[in-house]
Amino acid sequence: MFPTTIAGSLPKPAWLAETGKLWPEWRASGTALHDAKRDATLLWLKEQEAAGLDIITDGEQSRQHFVHGFLAQVEGIDFEHKQKIGIRNNRYEALCPTVVGPLALRGRVHETEARIMRAATDRRIKFTLPGPMTLVDTLADSYYGDRVRMAFAFADLLNQEARALAADGIDVVQFDEPAFNVYLAEAADWGVAALERAAAGVNAATAVHICYGYGIDANRAWKDTLGDTWRQYEAVFPALATSSIGQVSLECINSRVPPELMALLAGKDVLVGAIDVATDVVETPEQVAATLELAARHVPPHRIVACTNCGMAPMGRHIARAKLQALAAGAALARSRFGV
Repeated sequence: MFPTTIAGSLPKPAWLAETGKLWPEWRASGTALHDAKRDATLLWLKEQEAAGLDIITDGEQSRQHFVHGFLAQVEGIDFEHKQKIGIRNNRYEALCPTVVGPLALRGRVHETEARIMRAATDRRIKFTLPGPMTLVDTLADSYYGDRVRMAFAFADLLNQEARALAADGIDVVQFDEPAFNVYLAEAADWGVAALERAAAGVNAATAVHICYGYGIDANRAWKDTLGDTWRQYEAVFPALATSSIGQVSLECINSRVPPELMALLAGKDVLVGAIDVATDVVETPEQVAATLELAARHVPPHRIVACTNCGMAPMGRHIARAKLQALAAGAALARSRFGV
């Protein structure tokens, strides 16, 4: 009951990349960068084990950004001539690559990271990939001219890599879809269908992560416009509940999401965000346990996984480490209260 995991990303050490940034510059290149990425991955695997987490990730240490890490191995994308575009419905602007031709994989994308993980730990391991809708929303397009066509093209590529990751020994393949919380009608209309294509035939547990974003100023400002009650999940949860996706990762602690919306995910494992990534204040085990107990009013306890609200990439390492420890301790406290 209440196994523990994280949404995905963890802070990069200062010797690997710039700190506190979503698109950090690497500190090295060539073989030195390859070795530094491997070292950072191994470091965070051991940190998660030491904290007591049950399902661990690579912390996305080998990826400059959770989207661009996948795109680096995709043909048909021009990284040299980036365009400044508004993403997440113009919540903020970013310099993004441009789709200039048919999309295709050059080969494996994350084989190295997956094999490092599988060789380094006996625990269950999770690997994160960007979802089709979020990929479309983080790129300029000079070729397809149709967001749906491009999303399904990406879904086919994601499916190739997700199947291969499962063959590498990955236990959970998670697709990150923050765009689902922005384009509500589109997410229910075609976003979930594209997600299902990405996950089809994957011989591992499949998950989708939907949140209100990293703890950065643009996201905090957007949240302030959403009012006293955040009901965005209500638009897409019914479609997810009838989908083939097995797990849904959502934001809970310190959010204004009505907890009863979790009941819309009947039959799914629910990864409950019990750690707030938008603050450096470290949760107490009591706060984590209380969040899980709240979720258990709406989701069968055996369906609940204790998680973070979102990735922790921009956070300080010492804060992230303390939050991992709080997550594990809080889940243990909640289990004890349920007599486990």
